[in-house]
Order: sequence, then structure tokens, then C-alpha cells
Amino acid sequence: MNPSKPALSLGPVYYLWDGPKWRDFYFRIADEAPIGHVTIGEAVCSKRLHFIEPHVAEVIERLENAGKQVSLTSLALVTLERESQLVRGLVRDSCHPIEANDLSALHLLAGRPHSVGPLVNVYNGATARLLASRGATSICLPPELPMASVRGIVTENPGVGFEVFAFGRVPLAISARCAHARSKGLIKDNCQFICREDPDGLTVETLDRQPFLALNGVQTMSHTCQALIQELPELAAAGVSRIRLSPQDCDMAAVALLFDDIIAGTRSPREAQAALAGIYPNKPFSNGFHHGQIGAAWISAETGAEAK
Repeated sequence: MNPSKPALSLGPVYYLWDGPKWRDFYFRIADEAPIGHVTIGEAVCSKRLHFIEPHVAEVIERLENAGKQVSLTSLALVTLERESQLVRGLVRDSCHPIEANDLSALHLLAGRPHSVGPLVNVYNGATARLLASRGATSICLPPELPMASVRGIVTENPGVGFEVFAFGRVPLAISARCAHARSKGLIKDNCQFICREDPDGLTVETLDRQPFLALNGVQTMSHTCQALIQELPELAAAGVSRIRLSPQDCDMAAVALLFDDIIAGTRSPREAQAALAGIYPNKPFSNGFHHGQIGAAWISAETGAEAK
């Protein structure tokens, strides 16, 4: 592939979807989406694992038969011995590459090839070099990084593949407590998997009733959906090797086709943005982090100013 044209990748589903929905989602990605690399597994809450475990093997088989490369994600936060054992077992037993989303996984993976996910804070070139020296072959940079930082990190580390989080609600924080359960009068230990009721996250409003954030179990996400559509040519020119799409509760195969068209130069960013609004309706888009501004802002490529 021409190095000036990055490939598309798909991150793990952060939300709690029922097993059959999760399986069928990846089956469609395998059959219809122009995505070369897919990361699967549970990154947010270990209690959710039993929903997807019966389907993991068949999902991997379907994806690989379609020519996709598959990685498995580690948990983003390890707070219990049971979770520590899960991560150790994943690293020890998996025949697939691991994406580390927590420092404990990075420790276990030291010295063997692996990737680093967007939930690990890689904010400068020195950090990227250290991770590469310990075995990281690919790093998905945190979604809050501005383009100036992305360009600098990529330039300073020519031997590492870099990925940018280009579509999806931005993962902002993760906690040992479950605000999602609390919001519905439950506690984490008896959450009744209430987050299943919100397959695209639960909107949080300010006191002025303005949408502000989204809850996803123990994870806090942005209310807006990051959409680096008009920025794709700039990212390609900077040497970014992969563009990451984060699964939302919409037609992700269609989203992937749009991004692929922009990368191939067969559709303009303006056209793609209009089409994206139809695929993922009633969701505000943002790109402020990329431009070094408020993350929830939408900066017009034509004017360089925040769109109102």
C-alpha cells in the first residue's frame, strides 16, 4: 500500500451490546467494511465479558477469513485480582497480538511485539520511543492530542506505526466506580448490567440541561462524536499509518466506506461529512482537540473558525 494512504482500523466496542448483536456487528464488518485491522474484546468492564465470550472464536474466524488482521484488547483499568488474572491469562495464552490499554498489560508484554491503544497516555515522542523499545510496533495516539503533537511524535519515530482516533465518542476517563449504575439507583456490585439499556452511551446534561458528556458503565465519554473527516489528508501527509474508527451504534460499515472514499480521493470531505450526518443522525460532531481547541468544538476547515 502507498504509505501516503493510511489504512482503516476498527477499535473495540466500548459499549455493552448483547452477544448476538456484538457477533453480528463483526460479521458485517468482515463482509462489508474496507477495514484492514480489527481490535476486539472487552476494554471497559470485566463484568461484561460473559456476554461476548461465547462468540469470540467465531468472530475471529469470520474476520480472518475476510482477510482482516485481528488483535485482542486488554482491560483499561485493573482493580481486582480476578481482573489481574484475566490480563495475565490473555497475554500468556493468546495467539493473537495484544493491544495494551493499561500500564499493567504493558509490563506483561515487555519484550514481545504488541500494540498500544488510545487509553494509554502517549503525549510525546520520548514516550513513544520508550514503548517501541519495549516491543510496541503500533501506537494509537490519545484522541485529545492536537495535530502539532501528532506530527511531532510521528516524525520523531519513523520506525513505529501510528494510528489516530478519527471517529467515535472520545473515551475521556475510566473509574473504579460506576456512575452509570448510580444514575439509575444501583451500585456497581449489583448493577444488573443497566448500561445495556444505553448501547450508545447515556447522555449527561449540565444544570442548564445542555448535553455535556456520556456515561458508559465505568467509562466517561464525550457527548460529541469525534469525526476527523476534513483532516484525513493532513494526517496522511504527516505519515499516520492507520485511521481508527471506534464502533458506535450506527452503520459502521457505511462509516468505513465514507472514510475509505476520502482516503482514496473519490469523495470530498464536504460530501462525506454530509453523508456521515445521515448515517449517524442527531449526534453533534467535533474535531476541537485536533485543532488545539475545546474538544467539543467543530472547527471548519474552510474558515479555521469554530462553527456555531
